[in-house]
Formats: sequence, C-alpha cells, structure tokens
Amino acid sequence: MTHTPSLLSHRLLAAIAMTGLAAAAHLPAQAGEAYGAVGFPGVMAGYAQQVDPRVVLRADYASLGTHNKDGEREGINYKGKLKLARVGLFADYFPTGNGFRLTGGLTFNDMSLKLRSNMPAGSAINVGGTNYVATGNEYLNADVKIPKVTPYLGIGWGHHSRTPGWGFLADVGVSIGKAKLDVDTNLASYGVSQADIDREVEDLRDDVGKVRVVPQVSLGVSYRF
Repeated sequence: MTHTPSLLSHRLLAAIAMTGLAAAAHLPAQAGEAYGAVGFPGVMAGYAQQVDPRVVLRADYASLGTHNKDGEREGINYKGKLKLARVGLFADYFPTGNGFRLTGGLTFNDMSLKLRSNMPAGSAINVGGTNYVATGNEYLNADVKIPKVTPYLGIGWGHHSRTPGWGFLADVGVSIGKAKLDVDTNLASYGVSQADIDREVEDLRDDVGKVRVVPQVSLGVSYRF
C-alpha cells in the first residue's frame, strides 16, 4: 500500500472536519461517537455528533489503498494501478426515531485507475478490431478518474443511541459522479490506422461511461462517549 500527498491531504481534511463536528456540539448531554467500519470503499474511521434528536452530523475517511493488477482488454495487455480513497461529510436523519436513517452528504475522492499498455516486440495486439504486430515501442495508456467531489445518498442503521457504550452500524449508498477518461497513445506513429485507434478509444470511453456511481456497502461498530 502506498500513500500520496493527496491521500495525506484527505486525512487532514477529515481530521479538520471531525474537530469541527465536535466543536459544533452545543449541549453537553449530546456526546460524540467514534466509529470504524469495513467494506467498500475500504477500511473506514470516523466521528459522529448528534445535534438534534433526529439529526447526526458525521465525517469519516475510507481507503482501500493502492493495488496493482495486470489484465487484458480488447486485445491489449495492460498493467493496472487502482487507487481508492475518500473523505465523507454526512448528515443523518432518523425519520422513525429508531436506528434507521437517511443519509446525504458529500464525498471528496481520490479514486483512479491507471492502465499502462504492455506491448513487447513481436507480440500480437488487436487495436479497434485489427491485428498488428508490436515493435515494442508502442503504447496506449488510459487514466480513469472519479470526480474529486460527488454528492452522496444512502440509507443506514446506527449512530442513534444516546447512552454511552458500543453500537452497531451499517451503510448502503452511492456517491454520484460520472467517471472520466484520458488517453495517451503513439500508435499512429507505428502504422496503426487512426480509424482503428479511434474505435479502440471509443470502446474504452463506452466502458468508462457506464461508471456513474461509486457504491458504499459497509458494516462496523461505534463507541459513544
């Protein structure tokens, strides 16, 4: 697992947000709550503060770190690097007065997939439906990124107890934002037709365009002070 400056800045933002939530408490009886969870998008740690009998404000940080994985897509081999991390700022509303809640908020994302083509000299590659033989100097690289800031909608259970002690929590929701694709290639300089390159890039864009939400499914525990 590797950490980048952007991940560190997200952690700093989470710490600032958690401090702000703690300072927002106006009534001593409304104690704060620390929590942790696992699931997607990763291992999570956060802080919750009740500000009203039916309203809780929360901030948390979640990450799966960075993972490398090689694979093949449309006749081209790629080396892939996936990074998933985000800071979330949320407001929970408890419509029935028990643990069930509706959640809205924002997520600040550091989520990307980098694909670097692997075309050894003499290997067969397929670009846009046409077969070619690589010289070893070609590349077709793609970067897929989730928007930096996305709205979040979800439902869940937990963060409702007013008594000190341990609790259970669960969340199901989505951060809403369409993934974007950037492509860099020199294939045209090595005899690959522009029409084939355009078809290959368009296939990538079609796949990336299907990514319009980032799900959250997590289970965890909390401790109320």
